[in-house]
Amino acid sequence: MSDMVPLEERYKASMVLSGAGDALGYNHGNWEFEKDGAFIHEEVQKRGGLEKLDAIDFPVSDDTVMHLATAEALVKLGFGEGASLPVLYQAMVEKYIVSMTDMVGRGAGITCINSVAMHRQSTDQGIKIPFNKRGGGCGAAMRAMCIGLRFPDPEQEHLLIAVSVESGRLTHHHPTGYLGALAAALFTAYAVRGTLPVEAWGHRLMDVLDKAKEYVRHSGNYVEQNMDHWDYFGIQWRAYLEKRGILDGKSKLQFPECYGVKEREHFYRAVSFKGVGGASGHDAPMIAYDALLRAGDSWVELANHGFFHGGDSDSTAVIAAAWWGALFGFRGVPEINYRSLEYRDRLSKLGQQLYELRGKPLDSEKEKSKLNQ
Repeated sequence: MSDMVPLEERYKASMVLSGAGDALGYNHGNWEFEKDGAFIHEEVQKRGGLEKLDAIDFPVSDDTVMHLATAEALVKLGFGEGASLPVLYQAMVEKYIVSMTDMVGRGAGITCINSVAMHRQSTDQGIKIPFNKRGGGCGAAMRAMCIGLRFPDPEQEHLLIAVSVESGRLTHHHPTGYLGALAAALFTAYAVRGTLPVEAWGHRLMDVLDKAKEYVRHSGNYVEQNMDHWDYFGIQWRAYLEKRGILDGKSKLQFPECYGVKEREHFYRAVSFKGVGGASGHDAPMIAYDALLRAGDSWVELANHGFFHGGDSDSTAVIAAAWWGALFGFRGVPEINYRSLEYRDRLSKLGQQLYELRGKPLDSEKEKSKLNQ
């Protein structure tokens, strides 16, 4: 499995394939906004199947542009003296502002657009935005996977929690939104480690949610509103894990005997907030996880389940492909799917840089004193 592929390659693959999945799921917006999943699968087959889809014909969406921004902020921060969390969050704000200049034709989400505009118009160095009752979308989750590449070690779990939560609520200040970022980052870290069975990831997430709740409770940032809206994410994930028989992290995975396109479309809509599977912070990583569980080491099956469906397909794809790449590298992936991918070199270089930064400490004194600010 993951131990057969060099870790450095898995880092690069996590970034590059994340972009490839995004681009394929997006297809100029034609597939992201297509509600008929069966039609999308027919379109893929008419083009000769996944093995014939050339990345040169599929530009990336806003998901990858903002994922690049997150990764660039992490790399810019570096490590050691001066590398504090407040500095990182300010760098993220700056990178997200720049990312908005590269959104023509990429389907940028309104919450990201409005929140980044708020930061751009801010006259101070603060990074906090108000709580947003409508901030539960997937825009925080879709760009957070690289946080798990930077902080993959169990000893840095507190940093992964803090950075994913705060990066998320730079735009999506609602637990359903920013906890999606936590799940996306956490599962990337698990994939990098390669020691925990994929079937156990969801069980671990439930434990980490409690730690995240304590972090948010002590952050002093719209605590009451966050606590009032906290439970939805965990309730939805618990129900999903129970349905798959893996709430305990060790029982046998359960899928329906028949789980074709029609059945998946029904299920993805059922777990969604308003009928668009993957459009929210809870179900974008959930559908990505479902796809990964079903696909195993098959890139084709990952695409069938996570890239091509009638929901927010690029967001589930960008997340699922990042995890898959962190597990399996490029093994078995048709080169045509990523060889001429837009921003491939940037993604690969960031993967390399994050590999070199992995697990390195931040400024310890500032880290301790500023963690909950």
